[in-house]
Amino acid sequence: MANQPRINGILETSLYVKSVPESVSFYARVFGFELLQPMPEQLAGSTRLAALGAGDRQVLLLFRKGGTPDTDARGRIHVAFGVSRESLDDWQRWLEFQNIAIEQHIVWEYGGESLYFRDLDGHLLEVASPGVWPIY
Repeated sequence: MANQPRINGILETSLYVKSVPESVSFYARVFGFELLQPMPEQLAGSTRLAALGAGDRQVLLLFRKGGTPDTDARGRIHVAFGVSRESLDDWQRWLEFQNIAIEQHIVWEYGGESLYFRDLDGHLLEVASPGVWPIY
């Protein structure tokens, strides 16, 4: 009998977007995410994929809608980004400064808090402090 190997976490998360260059700009401006690939001068309307560094050893992939056969997601999805409890007020002020509407502010049963807002394609984004889940 084999033992179940351990997973170290989720390495990549993918979002499907109308414009890869515009979404790269949004995520760099709002979150400070660094473009890993392609090189900035290679970004164009026809760019199929961009990879952004989204925290410690985590990658956010931005795929152009319809750009990759058989892997094109439909509709809007949800992604949560972990933040410190102390930075939640700063995040609220920063999003307001960026003219990004906060749709909801939730305080969870474990003491964590979340702010919900949308990206350019309507994906529901969340910044969440520890205490949202028993493991976070």
